[in-house]
Amino acid sequence: MFSGRSWILRNARPLDRGGRGAVPRIGWAARVREAGAPLKVRPYRLHFTARLLSWTGSAVSPIGLAFAVLHIGGGATALGMVLAASVVPQILLLLVGGVAADRLSRARVMVWSNITCAVAEGIAMVLLWSGQARVWHLVIMSTACGAAAAFFTPAAGGIVVEVVPAELRHAANALLKIGQNTVKVAGPALGGVLVAAFGSSWVIGWDALTFAASAALFARIDLTPAAVKVRARFTADLREGWDDFRSRRWLWVMVCQAAVVVPAWLVGYQLLGPVYGAHFLGGAGPWGLAVSGFTAGLVAGAAIALLWKPHLVGRVVCLGTGTMALPLAAMALSAPLAVLVMATATAGCGLAVSMTVWAGLVQERIPADRLSRTLSYSTLGQILPVPVGYLAAGPVSHQVGVRSTLGFGALVIAAAAVVPLALHQVRGLALAPAEASPADGTPAERAPR
Repeated sequence: MFSGRSWILRNARPLDRGGRGAVPRIGWAARVREAGAPLKVRPYRLHFTARLLSWTGSAVSPIGLAFAVLHIGGGATALGMVLAASVVPQILLLLVGGVAADRLSRARVMVWSNITCAVAEGIAMVLLWSGQARVWHLVIMSTACGAAAAFFTPAAGGIVVEVVPAELRHAANALLKIGQNTVKVAGPALGGVLVAAFGSSWVIGWDALTFAASAALFARIDLTPAAVKVRARFTADLREGWDDFRSRRWLWVMVCQAAVVVPAWLVGYQLLGPVYGAHFLGGAGPWGLAVSGFTAGLVAGAAIALLWKPHLVGRVVCLGTGTMALPLAAMALSAPLAVLVMATATAGCGLAVSMTVWAGLVQERIPADRLSRTLSYSTLGQILPVPVGYLAAGPVSHQVGVRSTLGFGALVIAAAAVVPLALHQVRGLALAPAEASPADGTPAERAPR
């Protein structure tokens, strides 16, 4: 699921950690200027712009896809099949994608992943526009995009350490979150309006266009040859990534937490959420407003993370995870739309903070040449149960009701958020001081496992 500049830490206390004397206070204007420093680095600026452009399509496509399935005669079960089809290829190919991202140019891997999605969604757009689309067409589209994501995700997770120096990574991660979530604030509500006015085909077509444009920008990112390392054997690379993952107890414990939370959240929010919106809120428009609350919270959380670098990461991640139970609980209790929007906003804020600081911790502690492979194991552990959840959600919600299923999901998330805190290693999981974070990734070797 889920090192910064030293002034962020210093400004939080009158003395630095070595007791060397007072550190001058820095105003908010100076904080904002420092936080924008990664954008002065050209490779990062290209990466940021490409991701921002792609996110303008991703902001509206989930609602377009959900109501496309519902429009052509599918219900919760059919939508579950389409969503599961995007996850299964990731389960099968993520480890391959992680090795590829460490062996090859991460930027080139991201280029071809985007091209694949652009073609798949372009074909789906034509089929929907012509009235020829069937559920199985959308299953194939989701499968192709899921396969591309298996390569894109570990490459995107590792490229930040290549395009900015270590002292700018915390700000770089936060800026990406801010960009991602800012374009999504109005996206879901706009997606609902566009689906109602023009149909799902135009929404999915826009997403395809942004994938193509992003691929063109990723192609312009030039990395030094030293940043791309080639291994002699695929299996040796795969084994090295596994050894790195399993040797870090803090990492696999939190991945186990995510393996419970992620499917519960995706089933409750992404799958049953639109169904709840259609049956209890009145359609795509009100549900889009609820989703906009979530993305507004994501923006606020990313902004907080940009200016605040918490020390005890484990506690922050668990707290942020716990807030994700609130929207599911609000729907289970048939809360008014305003309450649901506030619940989704709170969940978005907590999730953004936790994801940003978690990304910084992983980048700090895992060597750059193994980062994509380790992240592929981490991502695989999180999404492995997701297809089962997607496929079971339709029949289960039909038997016990949508709101009862959502209530159970809220309880599961709340429990999973608390359990890891029973371990001292998770409660004490912390970022190193920025002064001790060299760019070569050596803190990963010194960090407790």
